[in-house]
Amino acid sequence: MRIAVLGAGAFGTALAIALAAEGAPVGLWCRSPEAARAIAAGRENRARLPGAILPESVSVSAEDDLFAEAGILLLAVPMQQLAGFLETRSGALGRRKLVACAKGIDLATGQGPTSLIAAACPDATAAVLTGPSFAQDIATGLPTALTLACRDDGDGARLQAALATAVLRLYRTDDVTGAELGGALKNVIAIAAGVVTGARLGDSARAALMTRGFAEMNRIALALGARAETLAGLSGLGDLVLTCTSPKSRNFAFGHALGSGTAFDPEITVEGVATARAAIALARHHGLDLPVATMVAALAERRIAVEEAMTTLLSRPLKKE
Repeated sequence: MRIAVLGAGAFGTALAIALAAEGAPVGLWCRSPEAARAIAAGRENRARLPGAILPESVSVSAEDDLFAEAGILLLAVPMQQLAGFLETRSGALGRRKLVACAKGIDLATGQGPTSLIAAACPDATAAVLTGPSFAQDIATGLPTALTLACRDDGDGARLQAALATAVLRLYRTDDVTGAELGGALKNVIAIAAGVVTGARLGDSARAALMTRGFAEMNRIALALGARAETLAGLSGLGDLVLTCTSPKSRNFAFGHALGSGTAFDPEITVEGVATARAAIALARHHGLDLPVATMVAALAERRIAVEEAMTTLLSRPLKKE
């Protein structure tokens, strides 16, 4: 079945390269005609993923005709833009298999990507691809394992077979809620881990932050119907470990800039900031306490200093683990 990737950011470009590595035809859709022409001419996305060469079997275009014949569409669109993207193209997307690659919670609705897909394209099969991965690793063929979540296990199995490659190993689950929330919430904790590292609070503090952050992820995810084993898998704990320990993570890098008081490129998408706000709203609705997410939102909005955030967290009442 023909595959197209909609969204030519770093991750979308990397997926197109990986899926076309063995010569299979793959479409890569760009929002900008100028970007599409530049990528097609140079066989490289220099703006987003420099150094990664696109195989000749990858077709690049900004026209919707690119994905007209594709049965599987990977939506590599930023989370806060996904609803609008789906709304404007719901007719073109039709009764196909739509695999969201965004990690986050929609601020306007409090929903994850598959719920947005279901609302805009009710006849489509909705799934999500998530887990510990950096675009550069995928594009260069380094081994990567991801979670593919689809509520219908039969559809999930077919997508798993279609999207797995020799170095891109996919594990499937029908716990879409857990996979989505794990991938979304870990970005919030990654910002906090970056703050801790940037402020030079030490590795012990970062380990404690990751552990308590993971407990926070579980608290809200289980309240929303996720399964604990999903959060303990690739899309939760696995992704958390990766993004909390590597400067290649945009969320970690953003937090590091906050903690060290250095500048951060405002053009870089940091999904964890919006996710923190959305998570706090969901937690309030369910009567839950999310101290790490609350501090991340306050730091990102410059409503609190790092020293004050640390004091606030450390002065919380002592309790059982």
